[in-house]
Amino acid sequence: MRGVKNRRPPIDAEDLKTRLTLIQYRVTQEDATEPPFQNEYWNHFEDGIYVDVVSGEPLFSSKDKFDAGCGWPSFSRPLATTELAELADYKLALQERIEVRSKTADSHLGHVFPDGPAPTGLRYCINSASIRFIPATELKLAGYEEFEKLFKK
Repeated sequence: MRGVKNRRPPIDAEDLKTRLTLIQYRVTQEDATEPPFQNEYWNHFEDGIYVDVVSGEPLFSSKDKFDAGCGWPSFSRPLATTELAELADYKLALQERIEVRSKTADSHLGHVFPDGPAPTGLRYCINSASIRFIPATELKLAGYEEFEKLFKK
């Protein structure tokens, strides 16, 4: 799924079952949650961006990632709010939560909470299984050169 032109493949359940790992499929397509502290990116802090594992659409930057102590990757804001959908979630029935989904692929990503750092005060708590990391040094090669400027020193 490299390159800008290949970011939006047709979403086909059978294709996804072959492209994604079981946990990636369960999280993105069945709204599952992976275990805290036992996932790929909870303590990953390399420069780069995180994209939707299904569509390849850019979602978050490592510049906005922080250690929330919750065991999942946490971000203070998305790269572009136009790619995220926020929906009321009552699945736990304890209290309303706000679910975060990608608009292009309708992937379940995680939840957003109002307990994050300044300047937004938000904490996007995201499942590692729903995202793929693109290192800053590989952005151009992967077709995400528009984000290279975020990591210029």
